[in-house]
Amino acid sequence: MSVLWSRRWLPLWLLVCASPALAQDGDRIWGEVFAVSGERYEGFIRWDRNEGGWADILHGSKEIPKESYEAWLDARTAGERPTRTIDLMGYRISWDEEDPDFPATVSSGIRFGHLAALTVVDADRVALTLRSGGWLELSGGSTDIGTSIRELAVDDPERGSIELDWHDLERIVFSAAPFGARAESRRLYGTVEDRSGRRFTGHVSWDLDEILETDVLDGEDEDGEDRGIEFGDIRVIERTEDGARVTLSSGEGLHLSGTNDVDRGHRGVQISDTDLGMVEVEWDDFVALRFQDSPPGAGYDAYDGGHRLLGTVVTGSGEEIRGWVRWDTDEHWSWELLNGHSEGVSLTIELGRIASMERNDPVGTAVTLLDGRTFRLDDPEDADLDVKGIFVEPPHDEPAATAALRWRYVPWAELRGVRFEHPADARHGAGGQGVGEVGQRP
Repeated sequence: MSVLWSRRWLPLWLLVCASPALAQDGDRIWGEVFAVSGERYEGFIRWDRNEGGWADILHGSKEIPKESYEAWLDARTAGERPTRTIDLMGYRISWDEEDPDFPATVSSGIRFGHLAALTVVDADRVALTLRSGGWLELSGGSTDIGTSIRELAVDDPERGSIELDWHDLERIVFSAAPFGARAESRRLYGTVEDRSGRRFTGHVSWDLDEILETDVLDGEDEDGEDRGIEFGDIRVIERTEDGARVTLSSGEGLHLSGTNDVDRGHRGVQISDTDLGMVEVEWDDFVALRFQDSPPGAGYDAYDGGHRLLGTVVTGSGEEIRGWVRWDTDEHWSWELLNGHSEGVSLTIELGRIASMERNDPVGTAVTLLDGRTFRLDDPEDADLDVKGIFVEPPHDEPAATAALRWRYVPWAELRGVRFEHPADARHGAGGQGVGEVGQRP
């Protein structure tokens, strides 16, 4: 008999009682895992130890299509390509040279909720099928993809927790968890305060490693005794000069030090925010974490696989250009990510959650989210002088005379800002194929 948990097998009483369980764990990654051995497992998935929810990000690198490079080069050089020439034995040899300012690959990532399936291509590469029907390939560049992955665990209701290595994987098909499915442990949820006094609330990854209430915080107490405390028993963690002050749910307080969980070896605290993306606070910028019960999270159906970016680009002269937007020449889907820093905190913002961006001279960008929050990126990776420019293509429903102008290029120095639109009819890439966009499998 198959060990897979079929929705058809659930008894009536479990369906009747499904709502509380679904509210509790509906935001957790669920999938059917096909192993190269022929085995199949299905259940809640913990990915690389620090990802376990649909809002979490699968990090990797992507290749920039040749078409994007060609369009950027044509716009930047007015068709004059950089060349190199040498004289050899009376002959002059010339060839086009790749511009060093345009990398062949860039860091990328996508929230798990946008994925329909993941197929392992080789030891360092995956092919992703999106819920929109599109697809893309990501390669390593983080421990999320490839043989450096720290762990992939499947909480199979029939077999228990199954741990798999990268070479065990063939394909994963993602779906919403069945009614009544309940995880063995709840995810950590709380509010992190940084040294600027800002507070970020969401699901928490501690030390880029612990995400569940059954995970353990390690340290030495003031008597030199080793302590291992389940996060579910902790109410507050506060950084001190030489460790951390921990307040337990019982009200007991203790000071811990001596491990990377509670000292300068700490790799940072990540906060997964559905309405933003991901926030990462380094240990030196961390002040306190206060745990609380998680509200019902965004389930699998809250993600659509992405739509093309539509918006109005405003130039320094005040001209407004509305159309399909390709940011930094390689990001043109709502699932793609904007990376930057704000007062020492790292932000990874999903473009589909952004209402507008306004450039601040000489560097820096103010980003306003759909929920009204605004962040100034003072050390941005995708929003400063290194940005290769913005392309805008008039949407196909514009008058023919307007639409005849394709892929207007706006250099970063001439950009004032952009206002994004996220209409329902822009989902699934409405408006046709763009230069270098995610393709459709034949």
